[in-house]
Amino acid sequence: MFDFVDSYDVLGAFWTTVQLALLSAVGSLVWGTLLAAMRVSPVPLMRGFGTAYVNTVRNIPLTVIILFTSLGLFQTLNVTLGSGGDFKTTNFRLAVLGLIVYTSAFVCEALRSGINTVPVGQAEAARALGLSFTQVLGLVVLPQAFRAAVGPLTNVLIALTKNTTVAAAIGVAEAAYVMKEMLDKEAQLMAISAVIAFGFCCLTLPTGLILGWVGKKVAVKR
Repeated sequence: MFDFVDSYDVLGAFWTTVQLALLSAVGSLVWGTLLAAMRVSPVPLMRGFGTAYVNTVRNIPLTVIILFTSLGLFQTLNVTLGSGGDFKTTNFRLAVLGLIVYTSAFVCEALRSGINTVPVGQAEAARALGLSFTQVLGLVVLPQAFRAAVGPLTNVLIALTKNTTVAAAIGVAEAAYVMKEMLDKEAQLMAISAVIAFGFCCLTLPTGLILGWVGKKVAVKR
């Protein structure tokens, strides 16, 4: 029944999915943290940029962003995000960029919710000691915000893992791309769907359980 698995590189496709998710998660965490810092910054221009970015990107479909990275950046502007590499490698990089651009907006909001859990008095006390805004944010607020935001960030990571399927739209050979290839050539719709669904469950369920446990361990006791 599952003989088609041997004919296609299903494990390789899921490894590509894992790479997409991990690289995009790291990039989204970095950029999302910077956006969250902008959202709470005392500088109006930075606050305005952060707010405009989040509100704009969250309302654009991910498919549009991914297609823009390929059709707009690569084919029109010849942006390859690195030297060398074939078409598939370039599209992999562009897919990571698109996922970072999109996911970082949700990371920002998750972190901002964590920042809101930090008592205002702690930041005021730190400022009274002479710490700058950057020091207050980096030494006092963000460490507690991350601990409070583990749960929301876990949901963002799980959503990101599932969103990697959109990369198939620009030819990245991840799980959804291989699934489409199998459906075009095989007649076993239910079996193919079950294999791909099981693969994604194997990626997302342990992530949710492990990070859920971590969230309970590091939660700030109020």
